[in-house]
Amino acid sequence: MSQRDHQPFQTIALLGKVNHEATRTTLFTLEQSLLKLGYQVIIESRTAEQLSGTQARVMSLLELGQHADLAIVVGGDGNMLGAARILCDFDIGVIGVNRGNLGFLTDLDPDHVLEQLKAVLAGDYQTEQRFLLQTEVIHHGQTKAVGRAINEVVLHSDKVAHMIEFEVYVDNQFVYSQRSDGLIISTPTGSTAYSLSGGGPIVVPNLHAVSLVPMFPHTLSSRPIVVDATSTIKLRAATDNDDLQLSCDGHVRMKVAAGDEVIIQQHPHKLCLVHPHDHSYFRVLRNKLGWGSRLF
Repeated sequence: MSQRDHQPFQTIALLGKVNHEATRTTLFTLEQSLLKLGYQVIIESRTAEQLSGTQARVMSLLELGQHADLAIVVGGDGNMLGAARILCDFDIGVIGVNRGNLGFLTDLDPDHVLEQLKAVLAGDYQTEQRFLLQTEVIHHGQTKAVGRAINEVVLHSDKVAHMIEFEVYVDNQFVYSQRSDGLIISTPTGSTAYSLSGGGPIVVPNLHAVSLVPMFPHTLSSRPIVVDATSTIKLRAATDNDDLQLSCDGHVRMKVAAGDEVIIQQHPHKLCLVHPHDHSYFRVLRNKLGWGSRLF
């Protein structure tokens, strides 16, 4: 994590959860306040549908990535993930206002958003680089599907509680064959998401590592493995499997046929997260996971 050392933000983009009244209120407040403060404001096109009579410019997510210095995402972690998968390709900072549930990635409190945001806009903040995973499905030697994820890539069946068989390789070295419900390949960002529910480790964001977490493995000796983030991970579906699925952040789903290979590597571009100056990852963990409080 580092203090900001570049030029102040001038053009600010707003986007948020569609058809959510509390989000709509926060977006309207932000738009009006930022315009009064003299900032150039861009509203993402789907978000603009929530704000009747907006005075800001309206652009697609791809367009605003090319024009804005800072994107403010109003919603939950899901909204942040969706924006991050696109905005990581651009030189833009991203900060979140929590209108969701847990909010591991959305720092700003909607009840005090203007006060916190003014400090950020004045240059009093931290930046943090988060890496993503890119994945491709190989069928008969040809790429048939690609995706990217900031949290995790998951190989699984398209049936509930259905065991599958596959092989795992890291940098072309055979690791194991496994029978399980699937495998979660997680970034540090995703270590507090699906991977955590599956028994994976919490990995601090600045650690350059990827976790491989088996889902309900058939053998008790199967345990999570942590590898370097520069590793190339290959999964090979057994030839007698039914069709499997590959999910990126639980959103993008790709078909994996029997015998297909899945290649997972670090994405070449990173997401630049912007945090308030007093941001602490361990304080976030304590607050979100209930550490240090009475559980019963």
